[in-house]
Amino acid sequence: MDAVGAPQTLLLLGGTSDIALAVARKYASAQPLKVILAARATERRSAAAAELEGLGCTVSEVDFSARASATHAQTIEECFADGDVDVAVVAFGILGEAEQAWTDADHALELAEINFVAPMHTGVLLAERMKAQRHGTIVALSSVAGERVRRSNFVYGSTKSGMDDFYTGLGYALDEFGVNVLVVRPGFVRSKMTEGLKAAPLATTPEQVAELTVAAVRTGKEQVWAPKLFQLVMIILKLVPRPIFRKLPF
Repeated sequence: MDAVGAPQTLLLLGGTSDIALAVARKYASAQPLKVILAARATERRSAAAAELEGLGCTVSEVDFSARASATHAQTIEECFADGDVDVAVVAFGILGEAEQAWTDADHALELAEINFVAPMHTGVLLAERMKAQRHGTIVALSSVAGERVRRSNFVYGSTKSGMDDFYTGLGYALDEFGVNVLVVRPGFVRSKMTEGLKAAPLATTPEQVAELTVAAVRTGKEQVWAPKLFQLVMIILKLVPRPIFRKLPF
């Protein structure tokens, strides 16, 4: 990190995520930096790399597949091959099909592996690297859906709940090593993941989530909601008695 707390090297694990790329743009708007895009080799990754290079960034591309757990260690090795990583954003995940997810075992497994198992596996690998360099921030893109699971998307919500808890605990464990973990909890984000869905109340954009994320990294926060009002909303929802909560129309 430089003298004003801005990263010199940014790793996007899930480097084609709309929110992750918005974070990279936010940092690049202040000053150029090195960005590592870890994602599947697609036209979208190439386009993202070209865009960031156009903003003055130095970009490297690393192949990453969430469900290919045997390759994760090598992926992280490549991401740190040229030196320290100041901020690593764990940004990959899928929304899935809510009703299919609890009736189709294969789809349920897909959500579990991509949204929870892979983030936990790569989180442990990131933690080992950050412990060794004795500084850095891991940003985990969670969801308010994981704070109290709802009937409408309880499989997705349960995977995000597990991810959220893991990274919250990881933050406790890494504190003594000078490494911070920031858990970001967005609500409905208008992005490629939610394309075609009706926007929920308090819907936000990748750019708004990125602005809150960058500010939270700078100040060393451990949790942030996007928008901020969602923190109050979730406090209230978690107090709603179960018989009433299960009848709520969402």
